[in-house]
Amino acid sequence: MTANAPIPETETNRPTRNSRGLARREFLTATGLLGAATLLSCARPASTSAPAAPTFTPALSLKTRALGSLQVSALGAGCMSISANYGPPASKEQGLKTLRAAFESGVTFFDTAEVYGPYTNEQLVGEALQPFRGEVSIATKFGFAIDGTVALNSRPEHIRKVVDESLRRLRTDRIDLLYQHRVDPDVPIEDVAGTVKDLIAQGKVLHFGLSEASSKTIHRAHAVQPIAAVQSEYSLWTRDVEVNGVLATCEELGIGFVPWSPVGQGFLTGKIDTSTKFDPKTDFRSGFPRFSAENLPKNMPIIEWLKNFAKERNAAPAQVALGWLLAQKSFIVPIPGTRSEVHLKENLSAASVHLTDEDLQAIRSDLSTLTVHGMRMGEGHMSSIDSTV
Repeated sequence: MTANAPIPETETNRPTRNSRGLARREFLTATGLLGAATLLSCARPASTSAPAAPTFTPALSLKTRALGSLQVSALGAGCMSISANYGPPASKEQGLKTLRAAFESGVTFFDTAEVYGPYTNEQLVGEALQPFRGEVSIATKFGFAIDGTVALNSRPEHIRKVVDESLRRLRTDRIDLLYQHRVDPDVPIEDVAGTVKDLIAQGKVLHFGLSEASSKTIHRAHAVQPIAAVQSEYSLWTRDVEVNGVLATCEELGIGFVPWSPVGQGFLTGKIDTSTKFDPKTDFRSGFPRFSAENLPKNMPIIEWLKNFAKERNAAPAQVALGWLLAQKSFIVPIPGTRSEVHLKENLSAASVHLTDEDLQAIRSDLSTLTVHGMRMGEGHMSSIDSTV
């Protein structure tokens, strides 16, 4: 494995966006401040110049991949962990800084949901990306009741209401990719797809996606409204989609695949050990069997293997985990999440990691000797996973 080898030729080689920063008028228009700025400039003396607006100059280091007809950076940004579910939320300042640093590093694909917070992550993403909204794609999700439980709600009227509210929080007039967060067994998937099709016709949504859906459900929804992307958990220690038909269905239908938790909910970074504690009030992992006091020690051989494998190839464990996903299929776009700029840069460097055929074979062989102990999520969360066959 070499750190600077090119990404496979299946990816396009064009830059993800313009290399310049936003002009002052563009920035003010995007933030809704143009009118106010005009009034202020008329009121101040002619000799006083207005302060320069901030600019955000993206890099050109990330190539693009296709989620259906949607072109995005080969690695996206999972935004959830900044605001919720993996510990107390980061400060707003840190969140804005991290998301804008992702853009400046070449990321054009940002993933959020109304339930993250709830609502606060969409608000953060909307503010962070507003100065360069036209140069990025935003994915968000509907489907939870948000009533203090994990109840589902994908009734058409609820979908329409959620979309209007998400648009306001995201400070935008369209959602680039709208996922059903979890399949609602009480609402026919054809009704869900039809509702999103109407929203696409209205221009409020550009592309349709499903999250944690079965192969059968994907086929049924795709027949009503073409699906751009399917999102499911997928990583070196969560490989269900390889055997349940989901990945094969995406390839068959020309649908992109977006692995969430591509570094195993943080485990595959190598920064979690048997002394790590998860706050039951703020961290979902406190109730996930793989991270329990019983199973975490049993799972440590996985990370010890990964650390050794990465060290021999002069890479970080997370980079190998992400590089492995990128090497599986050309239509896979992982969305690692972090609130740390250091970890962000480490994750994005995975786009330059090239795993040879020998590396990939070694990983597959080694994984076959390792056992993952515990379900990937708690029973409450697993109960909402679509397992229709």
